[in-house]
Amino acid sequence: MKLLRVGAKGAEKPAILHTDGTYRDLSGVVSDLSGDALTPEGLAKIRAVDAGGLPVLDKNQRIGPCVGHVGKFICVGLNYADHAAETNSPIPKEPILFMKATSAVIGPNDTVILPKNTLKPDWEVELGIVIGKEARYVDEADALDHVAGYCVVNDLSERHFQTERGGQWTKGKSADTFGPIGPYIVTPDEIADVQDLHMWLEVDGKRYQDGSTKTMIFGVQHLVHYISQFMSLQPGDVISTGTPPGVGMGQKPEPIWLKAGQTMKLGIAGLGEQQQTTVAYSA
Repeated sequence: MKLLRVGAKGAEKPAILHTDGTYRDLSGVVSDLSGDALTPEGLAKIRAVDAGGLPVLDKNQRIGPCVGHVGKFICVGLNYADHAAETNSPIPKEPILFMKATSAVIGPNDTVILPKNTLKPDWEVELGIVIGKEARYVDEADALDHVAGYCVVNDLSERHFQTERGGQWTKGKSADTFGPIGPYIVTPDEIADVQDLHMWLEVDGKRYQDGSTKTMIFGVQHLVHYISQFMSLQPGDVISTGTPPGVGMGQKPEPIWLKAGQTMKLGIAGLGEQQQTTVAYSA
């Protein structure tokens, strides 16, 4: 299934992408794509419905974040061998974890606001894992049982805040609008091999990132297992799993940073595409 949320900010309706290409309204089945709706029981309830009999929603409406009320937004740093190489960083021995504020979450095509005093804003296409079943100290062999689905994430970053302002990375990752997710939650049954998905990102039509989840250092199964050793994972939590090479920070001979008025387009095979325009912060 491909599940999405459609409508104005704060008034999104849960929906399913029907086989005929229409968005069908799920609000009579589940209240939102969050919490209990993402559990195995919740997804089974959605799957049992004849989508062809549901009301059709206007496809010209805004698409909201694919997960409502994200509980935790957990990110993994330097998780692609080729990205670690472009940043001259050693291969991590264990996953590097940091948090992105949930207030950063926006829809896949919403406007990205570059923060006040920004100097080095950057892009990162990433595979997102949506948790659907509580995970606490799970064995790696059972980890995928806790996944509701996958989505596209643009893990936007302010590198000056992240690396030159002291402390950990969270301050460089958490600006408002720095977490577009969606358009869809795609359930695992639609993905033949989550560790072999093409992913890409363009800025103003120039392709900068052109990679694959094949080069992840720590795969999806290990990440869910690993993170659950340090914190419980709950339905509606999102894990952003790292980015392939081609970020602005890694461009040669000089880094390239985002500017107001630019357009990012990005996608992952089978998970859909996003497009955002950047604007300057205005009080």
